[in-house]
Amino acid sequence: MSDHATRRPLAVFDIDGTLADTAHRQHFLEVRPRDWDGFFGAAQDDPPLARGVALAVESGADCEVVYLTGRPERCRADTLEWLTRHGLPEGRVWMRGNQDRRPARTTKLEVLRRIARGREVRMLVDDDELVCQAVRAAGFRVVRADWAADAPELREAQEGEGRT
Repeated sequence: MSDHATRRPLAVFDIDGTLADTAHRQHFLEVRPRDWDGFFGAAQDDPPLARGVALAVESGADCEVVYLTGRPERCRADTLEWLTRHGLPEGRVWMRGNQDRRPARTTKLEVLRRIARGREVRMLVDDDELVCQAVRAAGFRVVRADWAADAPELREAQEGEGRT
């Protein structure tokens, strides 16, 4: 059996609004201009979302867990530390380029297609309905993370400004 055939399927998790509760830092997006440095700087203080964390941990039993976030690359160290601190499975973290302002539904689908080459993607778990629609339309199984409080500012930032 080839190494290719023995690799476990992928379970792909978003972070903000799926694993991490961003409610405490929404105020950075409610001002004009939006305070992106403040918003991402406060991410290390996000409480974990229990349902998302439990699903990621359960998925780790038979899947390789990876993370697909709209957070910019400059947040990598804080993000990795946060995932470890909250007991999430070890896995590769795919982040947005620091200057990439395209909508999340575009960037995430692009990365998902790349990482799915030759791999089974068991599911993508994401809170952004437009990301979920685009990914589902491309033929992937989606679990909509609907367990965080609705955050219109975050949604607008994800889609309108390509920032998370």
